This record gives sequence, structure tokens and C-alpha cells, in this order.
Amino acid sequence: MWRSLASNMLTFLVVGLFLVGGVVLWGKSQYSATGPLEEAICLQVQRGSNIARVSRDLHEENAISNAAIFRMGAAYTDKASQLKAGSFLIEPNATMAEIVDQITRGGANTCGTEIVYRVGVTRTVVDVRELDPATNEFVERAEFELAVDETPAAYTEKRAEADTRYRLILAEGVTSWQVVEALNAMDVLAGEAGEVPTEGALAPHSYEIVEGTDRKALLEQMTMLQSQRLAAAWEGRDPDLPLQSPAEMLILASIIEKETGIPEERRDVASVFVNRLNQGMRLQTDPTVIYGITKGRGVLGRGLRQSELRQVTPWNTYVIEGLPPTPIANPGAASLEAAAHPASTDFVFFVADGSGGHAFATTLDEHNRNVARWRQIEQERGNN
Repeated sequence: MWRSLASNMLTFLVVGLFLVGGVVLWGKSQYSATGPLEEAICLQVQRGSNIARVSRDLHEENAISNAAIFRMGAAYTDKASQLKAGSFLIEPNATMAEIVDQITRGGANTCGTEIVYRVGVTRTVVDVRELDPATNEFVERAEFELAVDETPAAYTEKRAEADTRYRLILAEGVTSWQVVEALNAMDVLAGEAGEVPTEGALAPHSYEIVEGTDRKALLEQMTMLQSQRLAAAWEGRDPDLPLQSPAEMLILASIIEKETGIPEERRDVASVFVNRLNQGMRLQTDPTVIYGITKGRGVLGRGLRQSELRQVTPWNTYVIEGLPPTPIANPGAASLEAAAHPASTDFVFFVADGSGGHAFATTLDEHNRNVARWRQIEQERGNN
């Protein structure tokens, strides 16, 4: 009798172990299986939340098939305690394993509301935008010019939300003074910016920032990135450039940046200035004259006068020889590369061609014809 009872107990134990093993295998397969989500959603994980609350939210959104398996999978992989606050774009059919990895890995938010500060040459614009998970495209909620327009309610509301993320986009060609002015007007930042950094020392780039980012620390980050870009450009430069130092390359790159906004033209524009330097010709570029007038503090807002073209300043390349003493703006990586690798041309002249680009020439006669054509275009536009 005892032998029979022991045998039955052993049988039950074996069957139980098989059942438990089967449940575990089933749970693992469910954890790694394609999820039920049909359209992308933006999952918001609040500070102080936990895996249990997130699993309920995901189940309610039909992003996971079983909240308990989601929790057990997160615990089994030792990720339950690594939950990160933020907004996460959950793609259609994401597995539970993929979602757990996404919300515990951290890093930049991938959806929700984003406030973008665009520091440009003429103004700083603030965009309040929200990612539509269904289309994976941003929908604009508000836009205004910083320190000029009235602050819209949408900006104030989103600034108050803990999961709003922030980005600062520094355009190519802005001056250091313009950057500091913009940073001082941004209420998301903290601390004192301090002195205006050296012209050309800041890297145009898209910077992720957070509430309370220190202004001076942000400027140091911009300076470090520009220093790295300049060092790389100088290290890989063409060997026969008429430039004596990285500082001179930075100056040339800033002039290229201000002369053209057409990416395909940068190396041709660079070739004009390199050819002029090699031939001992003056650079004769208007942006340097303008910088001598404004010192980078805003835009001139009008055309240059003949008297200004003749006026002696350290930056007026119509009257000085060679490069000006400092950069005239903060050049981007592409202009640094153009300065390091100018096109191989005989061009020594260029003028606007009416299309947003320039007409290049190797002789003065050809250049004069291009100038006459440009003046005719200007006259026709003035008559319309």
C-alpha cells in the first residue's frame, strides 16, 4: 500500500513538473512572440512608476497579451527595477521582450511632446510639436519667435509636463553673440552664460537638453565639438593648402559658410578663395565687410554702401590682404570639410546667379558678364 501511494505521488510529481515546465515554456514563448498591437502608440512612463502599472497600461492599450507574463519576464531578466521615466514609441507587433528592453534601456525619448529651439542667423524660433504615433510624423502645436512674440499657452502647458523633452538646434553661420543671446532668452536653461565665446568656436549641431541644463556647460559642449571637428578637418586636409594653421582653416570655413547655403557649391566657393590666396589676390567678400560693421551682433538688414566697401576695418577683405584676423561666424562641419578639400578649379570670381546659387568665372571678362546678368535679374525683380 505504501509502495503504491509513493508510486502515485511520484507520478503526480513528475506530471506536475511537466506541467510547470510546459507553463514556463509557454510563458517564454508568449514573452518573445509577436505582440497584438496594430498601430504604434506613445507609452508614457511617469517618474515613480513601476512595472506593474506599466503592464496594466500596455494591456489596456492592447500592446501586450498578458500583463502577468510581462511582469514575470521583466523580473526574470532582472530588468523590473531598471524602469526609466520617459515617452517611448511602441511599434506595432512589438514583443514583450522588446518593450521591456526599450523602457529599461533609457536614452532619449522617442515620442511625445518635443520643444525645439532653433537658433538661426536672423531669429530664434521655438517649435512645440508632438509625434503622432500612427504616422510617425511630428504635428506642430505652436511656433513663435523667442523674445519677440507673445509666448503661446501651448508652450507654457507643455513646459509644465514632466515628460516633455527639449532640443536646441544651432544653425550654420550664426555668430557666437547670437548664440549667447538665444541661450539667455531660453527659460529651460539655468546659470550664467558668461562671456561670449570666441567667434567660430561653437559647433552648429542638434543638442539634446534637459530642464535646468547649465548655459555655460552647454557652451563648453559646443566648443568641444567644434574643436574636435576642426582637428579632424585639419588632420585630413589637402597637403597644398595656403593655410598655416587650424585657426586659418576655421576663418576660411566661416567665410565659405556665409557665402553660400547651397551644399553643392561649398567646395567651388572654397576653391575661389584658395586660388585667390595662392595668387596674392584680395578675397573681396561682402560677408567679411558686414562683420566688420556689426561685429556679429545681429544682421546688417540692408545692402552694403560703397563707402563701407572702402572703409578700413580688420575684416574688410576689399582693403586688407589675405584672411581676416578672426572667423566671421560659426561654420558647420560641411564648410570645414570644404575648406580642407576645396574643388580643383581655376575659378577666381563668383556672383549670384538668381537661382539662390552662384555663377563662377575664371576671367574678369566672364565675371563682368555674370555680374551684368545678375544686375538685370535684380532690376527685373524690382520692377515686378
